[in-house]
Amino acid sequence: MTTISADIIKELRTRTGAGIMDCKRALEDAQGDMDQAVALLRERGIATVAKKASRAANEGLIETYVHAGGRIGVIVELNCETDFVARTDDFKELAHDIALQIAAMNPQAIDDERPLDDLDTSAGEPRLVHQPFVKDSGRTIGSLLTDTAARVGENVLIRRFVRYGLGED
Repeated sequence: MTTISADIIKELRTRTGAGIMDCKRALEDAQGDMDQAVALLRERGIATVAKKASRAANEGLIETYVHAGGRIGVIVELNCETDFVARTDDFKELAHDIALQIAAMNPQAIDDERPLDDLDTSAGEPRLVHQPFVKDSGRTIGSLLTDTAARVGENVLIRRFVRYGLGED
């Protein structure tokens, strides 16, 4: 069995936001391999998030974003289960990042609430949760939601959004 140092546990915790014991177990299971431990934590987080998906998420916040020059504006409602989580800096940052994503990529739907043939695919992926994140193209908006839900231990979802652009219908 590989001895896991406190420093490597702390590094994994910093990278993922997972709990100390979860990081330690993942590193032990991955025999000290950081990338494999991150993958294990992500898998375990997805399983945990799936269990929480049916829970009501009626708290949260409304985030607004107006792009430089005032030509594009976004309002997004991001929900969670408790107002405690809604007030955290991580949750607020997620809401801001999602609003920024909507301004930049102009999605037409959150997920599969409209059939794909009913969406304009000319500008790329029209569904928000499937779009690559504008700040890190290796991740999707859906993975950001999943990672946040795993980190905070609550169901996190985008309820609705609206994007305004001058001269756009």
